[in-house]
Amino acid sequence: MNIALWIVQGILGAGFIFSGWMKAFQYEKAKESWPWASEVSKGLVFFIGIVELVGVIGLVVPQATNIAPGLTPLAAVGLAIVVLLGAIFHVARKEYKQIGVNIVFLALAVFVAVGRF
Repeated sequence: MNIALWIVQGILGAGFIFSGWMKAFQYEKAKESWPWASEVSKGLVFFIGIVELVGVIGLVVPQATNIAPGLTPLAAVGLAIVVLLGAIFHVARKEYKQIGVNIVFLALAVFVAVGRF
């Protein structure tokens, strides 16, 4: 089970590093990739990106270093909340194609949260 959790944490980490980095530090590229990014404030996009990047740190570092490993499931819960809010945002905008990614990442984050508690 530990191996499966680490694999999922790696998948989540890679996905959130990609999206978080683009949202936080490559705003123009984010606007090209995600139409919603040009319709909300740059500050909100930046904030979401930073939250995702901090979430990745919390998802990996505490468990890997065995320093406060209880923070890993909390980070997974936090990322699950971010993804759930994103899914709700896409539903409100009738962007149903975007929700599939949200559901997959939500399921993976919940798996890590439950598995690491």
